[in-house]
Amino acid sequence: QVQLVESGGGLVQAGGSLRLSCAASGGTFSRYSMGWFRQAPGKEREFLARINWASGKIYYADSVKGRFTISRDNAKNTVYLQMNSLKPEDTAVYYCAADQGIHYSRPYYSSTLYDYWGQGTQVTVSS
Repeated sequence: QVQLVESGGGLVQAGGSLRLSCAASGGTFSRYSMGWFRQAPGKEREFLARINWASGKIYYADSVKGRFTISRDNAKNTVYLQMNSLKPEDTAVYYCAADQGIHYSRPYYSSTLYDYWGQGTQVTVSS
């Protein structure tokens, strides 16, 4: 059973930056593709970014492309989300998720592709 714990959220002014971390335990982290999602109040969970375990290929949602950067450190069993130029509309609970490759027919941006989820970390961007 994989456990994911996010950290690094908080309150930041518009235009500022935050780096989220997601520490994994209980599995072979290097064999999981990892994703970041967020959910704002009253909205559906939204895909942000993904990094594949084998190829290192990265995907971004259009809403964050050019502002957010996903990366991973397999030695530390951690995936990161560097968030720059934050906007008030980025306010949400941010989740990391692990894809162990079972549901490979599902699109990379679908939450149903991911098997394990963290508890989330709140990011609030003030205007």
